[in-house]
Amino acid sequence: MIKEQLQSLDSVCLNLGSGTGLIMSIVLALIMFGIALSIKPETLKDVFIKPKSIITGIVLQWVGLPLVTFLLIVLFHSFLTPMVCLGMILVASCPGGNISNFMSSLSKANVELSVSLAAVSTVSAPVITPFNFWFWGNLYLKYASLSGTIVLPQLQIPFSEIFKTVFVILGIPIMMGMIFSQYFPKVTAKIRKPFNIFSIVVFVVMVLGMFIPNRRLFVDYIIFIFILVLIHNACAFGTGYLGAGIMKLPLKDRRSITIEVGIQNSGLGLTMLLNPSIFKPEIWNNPETGILYGGMLFVTAWWGIWHIISGLTLSAFFRKHPVKEEEV
Repeated sequence: MIKEQLQSLDSVCLNLGSGTGLIMSIVLALIMFGIALSIKPETLKDVFIKPKSIITGIVLQWVGLPLVTFLLIVLFHSFLTPMVCLGMILVASCPGGNISNFMSSLSKANVELSVSLAAVSTVSAPVITPFNFWFWGNLYLKYASLSGTIVLPQLQIPFSEIFKTVFVILGIPIMMGMIFSQYFPKVTAKIRKPFNIFSIVVFVVMVLGMFIPNRRLFVDYIIFIFILVLIHNACAFGTGYLGAGIMKLPLKDRRSITIEVGIQNSGLGLTMLLNPSIFKPEIWNNPETGILYGGMLFVTAWWGIWHIISGLTLSAFFRKHPVKEEEV
């Protein structure tokens, strides 16, 4: 029953509009520019003097979450479809989310660590994101073929196209923001907070703008996607919190890492899915080949909505339970 419903997702086309990919790219670039305004060389230096926390966060982000995602797929394999599984892997391959710094601040966690983790994961995304999607995606397909499931052939990932897309959307705005902050500190101090608030509001509006035209489709399928993304997102938060706990990090650092690992830049995943140079329509959305990626779109799109709700809820919980001095 569940698997049949999820299979029907693949042939469903979301009404995203012809310019959605470009708009999303511009919005993400603006958000990354705003994040970069908070990145100062001394901030990064202070964190890297004691590198244990940032190394733990990066490992959990780039290795821990994809591994947990793969294990989750294996656990629920009989209920899931190849495209839904690939959607989960795509989300897990993306860098930290674009509102994680705000959530760390709301949580009274280690904001400097959060900013540094976001910077490192974002700068490395042009290489790490396509590699993780290729590695874990093909590992899943091999596992599925061994278990007798009808799956896609081996993934052929256009690394150069993904690198260019991610670099333009994330890398260039980060560099421009840091340069702007360095040369115009007074202006930066005035616009940093309003710009971040503005970019977050625009991002939320963009997500809602995608959701509203497709609300009937989401209502029809939401129960299955909701449960799946809820479990996946909870596992992401759990990976960050437990992993940081195993490393005996301070509670403030543990909270920041929890948020960084649990808040994924699913907007980047959608931007990649909507880029015909990366997911070529003749291969990935072609009824003649039987390869339809509606399941990937649904999982990635709902992540973009749900992680805002779950992240703000978790941040509010952390805020109500402030860190004691002896736990810092």
